[in-house]
Amino acid sequence: MRVLGNFLWFILGGFIMGLCWWLVALIAFISIIGIPWGRACFVIGNFSFFPFGSEAISRKELTLNQDIGTSGFGLVGNIIWFVLAGFWLAIGHLVSAIACFITIIAIPFGIQHLKLAGISLSPIGQTIVSKEVAQAARMKNADATVSQMRGKP
Repeated sequence: MRVLGNFLWFILGGFIMGLCWWLVALIAFISIIGIPWGRACFVIGNFSFFPFGSEAISRKELTLNQDIGTSGFGLVGNIIWFVLAGFWLAIGHLVSAIACFITIIAIPFGIQHLKLAGISLSPIGQTIVSKEVAQAARMKNADATVSQMRGKP
């Protein structure tokens, strides 16, 4: 099912939005200072080409460790990102989502565009993993939280 969903997604609009992500990545790389954003754009661009079966998850949630992207610097980076590129990519995904919702049959694709619009607003501090890895990380975090609440180390 994932293969079919990704194939249809790619043909019906995922290709165009993936190219938009890659274009922003190239512009970021040209500016030199935008290299960290450019790297994230290539990763999310690949995700935008084939989103079914994968999920964006916070690196802090995945690893239980804070890094530069999940700290205050990541927040500042996300604000800069939002102003320069995130807003425009989010609009592209919203327009694509509306087009999918109008056709009714493509509603699952519209929902995926809305998820990508959310990611495009603040991508720093997130990573793309398979849905199974994301679910396993969330279960492990839930177990750790329950153990901590019960007073166990």
